[in-house]
Amino acid sequence: MQTALGRDWILAGEEALGEANSISLPYEGFFFWDSRSAEADAYRFFVKRGIRMEIEITSYATDSLLLFADLFRESGDSVIQRIHVATADDEMHRIEFEPRRNSNYALRLQPELLRGGKFNIRIREFPSIGFPVEGKNSQAISSFFGDPRDGGAREHHGVDIFAPRHTPVLAPSNANVTRIGEGNIGGKYIWLYDSKRSMYLYFAHLETQDVSQGEKVRAGQLIGTVGNTGNARSTPPHLHFGIYSNGPIDPYHFIIETDTVPDMIVGDSLSRDRV
Repeated sequence: MQTALGRDWILAGEEALGEANSISLPYEGFFFWDSRSAEADAYRFFVKRGIRMEIEITSYATDSLLLFADLFRESGDSVIQRIHVATADDEMHRIEFEPRRNSNYALRLQPELLRGGKFNIRIREFPSIGFPVEGKNSQAISSFFGDPRDGGAREHHGVDIFAPRHTPVLAPSNANVTRIGEGNIGGKYIWLYDSKRSMYLYFAHLETQDVSQGEKVRAGQLIGTVGNTGNARSTPPHLHFGIYSNGPIDPYHFIIETDTVPDMIVGDSLSRDRV
């Protein structure tokens, strides 16, 4: 801040956030920074809770440089407030991040002073946990979060994944088995706790329960099989899968497959003219 160029560099970073390029995910773009001036750029995009973001920046600069890549969560309408949530590692220039709420995010990229060159950025989305029924995907979901139940007296707090009886039910993430039981509504059920994400995973209408209370399970491990126990006795076999963290959460975006292939690049992805 004691030099004009240093002040320009700080200002460039601030202005980049205010003029961030709005993009849709997945995204890939190439851009160029001129080493003779203070440069910075930013991208703004919306991400839903349950999605895992992967951001990769590749440098084609001839000289080594420090690259600053910072991710901010945005809130507010007339006055946007930004909270810093992640920074890319120094060597791989990579960020992996799982939002804890639906929000707009801004990614700011800035090289150190008097360094530039050609760069590539890729931003992709993945489900943050695995699909809980072996061999199935979103096409097997036939009942969704919020659907009416009991004539509208209550809402469905999960998704129903239909599959043949005895189809393996898998742990979507590393977790602890906190409860196993049987009830009139959920039939045979299992509760797991995912400590990494601070959330409980609920599996109901099971035919079998193949884990023990207190057991630690790994992602992809068999925990039970699909059935129609409890109040699902009159329906085809299916898994009711729910997520809870201070109340029920829509599990759809935690497990749904995503498009991870960005559109073809047809030119410079930045809106400003380049030297």
